[in-house]
Amino acid sequence: MNLEFRHFRAASLLFFLLACALPAQALQLESVEDGLTSGEAIASRQLLDDVARRLPARWANALTDVRVEWRDDLPANVHGRALKERVLLRRALLDGWKPDADTKAGTRAALAAVIHELAHLYDRTPQGQLARDPRLLDLAGWQVAALRPGRTRNAFTDRSPDAYELTSPVEFVAVNLEHFLLDSDYACRRPALQRYFAAHFGTSPTQTACAPALPFVQADPDAADPLLPLDPERIYAIDYLLAEGNEEAMSRWGHSMLRLVVCAPEHARGPECRLDLAYHRVLSFRAFVDDVQISSWRGLTGSYPSRLFLLPLEQVIDEYNKVELRGMQSIPLRLQQDEIAAVLERAAQLHWSYDGRYYFVSNNCAVETYKLLHDAVPRLAKTGLSSITPTGLLHRLAHAGIADPSVLADRNEAMRLGYYFEALSARYQAMFDVAKSSLGLPQARVQDWLDLPARERTPWLERADLRSSAALLLLEQASLRRQELRARDELKRRLLGRTARRDGFQAQARDAARDVLRMEALLSRPAMLLSASGYGLPQQEERAIASRTGTAMAAQWKQQRIALLAQARQWLPESARTALEDTEANIDSLGARLRRLHSEQGGLQLR
Repeated sequence: MNLEFRHFRAASLLFFLLACALPAQALQLESVEDGLTSGEAIASRQLLDDVARRLPARWANALTDVRVEWRDDLPANVHGRALKERVLLRRALLDGWKPDADTKAGTRAALAAVIHELAHLYDRTPQGQLARDPRLLDLAGWQVAALRPGRTRNAFTDRSPDAYELTSPVEFVAVNLEHFLLDSDYACRRPALQRYFAAHFGTSPTQTACAPALPFVQADPDAADPLLPLDPERIYAIDYLLAEGNEEAMSRWGHSMLRLVVCAPEHARGPECRLDLAYHRVLSFRAFVDDVQISSWRGLTGSYPSRLFLLPLEQVIDEYNKVELRGMQSIPLRLQQDEIAAVLERAAQLHWSYDGRYYFVSNNCAVETYKLLHDAVPRLAKTGLSSITPTGLLHRLAHAGIADPSVLADRNEAMRLGYYFEALSARYQAMFDVAKSSLGLPQARVQDWLDLPARERTPWLERADLRSSAALLLLEQASLRRQELRARDELKRRLLGRTARRDGFQAQARDAARDVLRMEALLSRPAMLLSASGYGLPQQEERAIASRTGTAMAAQWKQQRIALLAQARQWLPESARTALEDTEANIDSLGARLRRLHSEQGGLQLR
């Protein structure tokens, strides 16, 4: 008896070991053919066999046998239902099924419907649970919220393969698993999600070659082609770019951006790329304001779109240093090369798909920049970086050892190497001090001088020597930029504001201004350059279309903008028109005076 028991135990152990060594039983999709015609029954078996061959082993082995029933009583626009170990599918799908015809719409619809419902069944198993995975939610667009626990709504509404994916994470998983298994270019269009699913299942369908680099539409009025492909291999570093605050309510805490240190074509990736400023680009989240002015109430209620712009660094320097008189800090982020590529890839996805809402507090530039870094790099997602202010985000990045603010320790060296871009206010003050010492100007600050009406500055200009004339010319040019900025805002108010009709302006002028803003809105939302048929990152043919459409639209926008500005002065109030004309007269007078003084001194070089 003991010997028999030992033999039984040995046999049981051997059976257990063999059972563990054997692969799990393959999924059986049972076609319920009651009520089907013979042709429908054959189509059902072919369709289910085709789907079973496509499923990754982990997916198939997680499911028990599944009964597939073909029904005529499903609600309108519903192709299937996933119940416990049972799938209901619209019978009409069998009419479009053709074996070995994946590209046919009917065949594709039938395959997608079966995969979609099986994806729901798989996601309910312990092996699945994809819709609950925080990493999947990051990639899908249910982003972390800034001021509360939980997630935001999914605002990746542009270039979606199916708007149904945005209704819930569960549907997002099912829709995207359809495309993961059926689209040969899924890895090109949604590369991060393809890598996620491939890692989860340990396998991936065969993929086609992708178009090179990552496409962006750059907000550069002087670009010959608005479409700019960026190759991650040409990016040496990414900096946190902080435009320092000023006294304006909207700008008090600064503005968060990311600077891409792109290498010139003739340079290998390395530190010398930091001096290739003409090639550097800036990723900047901004509220697109398509009305008259920024409204505090509308900013608090999310009435403005929040979109990701790609800008030339030189344009950003002009905007903040010269016009807004704000300094900029460029702080290197400690990122590996694969993390730099991930940030650029995520930025491209946002650029083409994201249409968020801008909130002054809970979804401003700092929050958007934080979410970009959080979603792109899993390592950063584990670090407490969340902040609602640009300076706060920089502090957290530095505290976590991700940002390196030590580059600012020596201000002169930082400016020489491009880690700090000084506001021209200091230069303007130095120029003013030159003129003040020569002419005895009564004002103490350059700001007080520029606040004077242009005509009150004119008599002083006529007494200036060569050196002070050069200094005053720079200040008059700065004054003209300020006047043009004010005139632009005044023009928008008069043409598009609530009082426009009472002011009696022509409808033609209002329509011209609206056309310019409409085209700016289209160029700020790249997905609008393409048809709704594609999804994700545009591929080669779509890029050619975007390039042609964007180039034509940018040329039209530029032409209409020039025409509008040419007529704008007649629509300005007299005070604004006079300020512009008087400042321009001062510039012309100083230019002539400089040439005359220079000639009188024998053509000596100006210093």
